[in-house]
Amino acid sequence: SPAGFLSDKYPKNRIMRLSAWFAIACTALITLFYYAGMFWAAFIMTFLLGLQSAIYSPAKYGYIKELVGKEKIAAANGVVQAVTTIAILAGIFVYSFMFEGRLAGIAYSSKSEILRIIAPVGWTLVGVSVLELLLAYRLPQKLEKDVALKFNLHAYWSGKYLLENVRAVLKNEVIFLSILGLSIFWAISQVVIAAFPAYAKDMLAVTNTVVIQGMLACAGFGIMIGSLYAGKISRTHIETGLIPLGSMGITIALLLMPGLHSVSLQILNFLFWGAMGGMLIIPLNALI
Repeated sequence: SPAGFLSDKYPKNRIMRLSAWFAIACTALITLFYYAGMFWAAFIMTFLLGLQSAIYSPAKYGYIKELVGKEKIAAANGVVQAVTTIAILAGIFVYSFMFEGRLAGIAYSSKSEILRIIAPVGWTLVGVSVLELLLAYRLPQKLEKDVALKFNLHAYWSGKYLLENVRAVLKNEVIFLSILGLSIFWAISQVVIAAFPAYAKDMLAVTNTVVIQGMLACAGFGIMIGSLYAGKISRTHIETGLIPLGSMGITIALLLMPGLHSVSLQILNFLFWGAMGGMLIIPLNALI
């Protein structure tokens, strides 16, 4: 609720800039806590970095419509989703590689020691946050805002805003089903990400973190491909026909996953799963 309020009341690019400044502060403190070996302090700052994302994301997605208009919203969503997915994949893969490289062959006995060993990697977090800030300042100013909007703290803490938002969603069947579809897709994705490393170790005899993350990364590349394709064929409208097609494709990929005992086949299946996911989430995001 606070994130939505801020993005409605103030220009969204300004919210993104302030969020980017906050990200720099968080990543700088995370890095310093790594050097100090302060696990819980770094953990709390990482939590606050997630809070920053919760404020940043509504501004980002709301800004898309202001930037490109209704007609090109699906195509723009496709590009944004593809770039976001690439960033997530790069983060997972590159940082896994960095952690493996720094920790390989080194004895450690506590969380604090691990943090001190990987501490130099933290400066890359700061660097990427600085890049986020520089790009946020290049966004053109959009003046859509509601200066008269007020935020009622009592209504927020009592749950009134939450109930109002839920009622508003339930009244609009298209938005409700779109949110439900996205939630299910990302929930399934998180379960696969959590469970697949153990499956890869037991069934595929793969124990290298980089190889496992590389297989999972193929799903992200698939999402990127599916997102760009969905954006391309939704250039001037929202192509809802992709939603059932993507759903069926995801179901087929999930049914195949436990029966594939080859790394190569798993890679192809993850690519297919991701592509179907991209075709599903782009029209759903655009509809919302």
